[in-house]
Amino acid sequence: MTDRFEEQGGAATMDPSKMTRWLTSRIMTRLCQPERLIKRRTRAEQQRIKLGLPHVVEYFHQVDDGYSHLAAQILQPLSKRYGVEIVCHLVAGPQDKNLPEPKLLLDLSRYDAYQVAPEYGLEFPRHDQPLLPNLVKLASSILAAQDATGFAERAVKVGRALWADDEVTLRELAQQFGCVSDKDTLDCISAGSRRQNELKHYSGGMFYYAGEWYWGVDRLYHLEQRLCELGLTRQSDAPLLIPRPPIESGHLPSDGGLILEMYASLRSPYTAIIFDQVVKLARDTGTTLVVRPVLPMVMRGVSATRQKGMYIFADAAREAQAQDVPFGNFYDPIGNPARRGYSLYPWACEQGKGVALISAFLSCAFAQSVNLNNDSGLKRMVEMAGLDWNEAKKRVGQPGWEALLETNRADLYASGLWGVPSFRLLDETGKEILALWGQDRLWLFSRIIQRHINARR
Repeated sequence: MTDRFEEQGGAATMDPSKMTRWLTSRIMTRLCQPERLIKRRTRAEQQRIKLGLPHVVEYFHQVDDGYSHLAAQILQPLSKRYGVEIVCHLVAGPQDKNLPEPKLLLDLSRYDAYQVAPEYGLEFPRHDQPLLPNLVKLASSILAAQDATGFAERAVKVGRALWADDEVTLRELAQQFGCVSDKDTLDCISAGSRRQNELKHYSGGMFYYAGEWYWGVDRLYHLEQRLCELGLTRQSDAPLLIPRPPIESGHLPSDGGLILEMYASLRSPYTAIIFDQVVKLARDTGTTLVVRPVLPMVMRGVSATRQKGMYIFADAAREAQAQDVPFGNFYDPIGNPARRGYSLYPWACEQGKGVALISAFLSCAFAQSVNLNNDSGLKRMVEMAGLDWNEAKKRVGQPGWEALLETNRADLYASGLWGVPSFRLLDETGKEILALWGQDRLWLFSRIIQRHINARR
């Protein structure tokens, strides 16, 4: 309790930064509780029944976004499998503070979609360069002309032509399906973006159902499971359309030639839920793990909206529950607690405990609600990592770690990435095999590792 309140003149007061940290921690802990999600879903279904409304899934399509083209391919199968009504909207995609790196995000969406499409049984061509603006405009004008019935089928055809840079086919589709003026197209996109903002989200390729958001095909399994629980599936014994792929460790380890770099921060909920699984994957496959910590984005001056923060924590909680990972008992390590942790990292690495330190820090902050801004909390974390507190406390807050984190950040951006956790898989010569952002890409790295192991045998 010593960090929460300070006695001044007989009155209990709180330092503003500490107050913010404490309030954020309480709010996010409450948001992340599984019971809260169940209650929210129950209320939504009761309200739907009371009003006599159908089951409606809203989908938000961003024409120049690779993830949206993947999502569009699942619209018709989703409607047929579960008998839900799908309402489609065109949107502009993330804007302003919700989009810190607009070019990098679109570049990544093309590269990432190309990598994951075949693993999901979907299609996406390799497309190294940005889409041509005139083709994006034409594709948008076609989709803006579609009604709810035609959008799902036609979005796939339009997207296929767009991502193939096939202007001839796009113009044929415009003749076949119709198109609207530039003004009407912008009005359609503005209306879709307004609707998305009303529902408190900001990104393309998103599904919304009864108070809950699902990002593209990667979160579709959450939506499918929810629809199954409501008894909506038309094929009770059929597998999910897009199940979450498992992380594959395999049976035979490699010869240690592969290197897996992980860029992590001490305030990332997604890093917290995947970190120990990364360590296990590397250990089980004989892959050399290199952890490269970076400052949290908000501590680098990259602002984020409340809308984005609420979604991230709620989504991370849902992902953690699906993976049976302890998460949600949160004490925000933003600012000074994170700096204290980073200041111990070089010393921990010297003791062979750098990975253990990060694992212990994330567990304390995201699963055990340990206040790492005071010495008692930091001592608990240090000892969890197998380190000596008497030695550690001599080093807490000492400078010298900042250059390492900045080097890591620069290398992260040089790989076309900017968020955490991000991963780079390198071969024995140091050549990059794959570089992607997201805890929901570890399964893909595990598959690529297995393929390289098998190819070398």
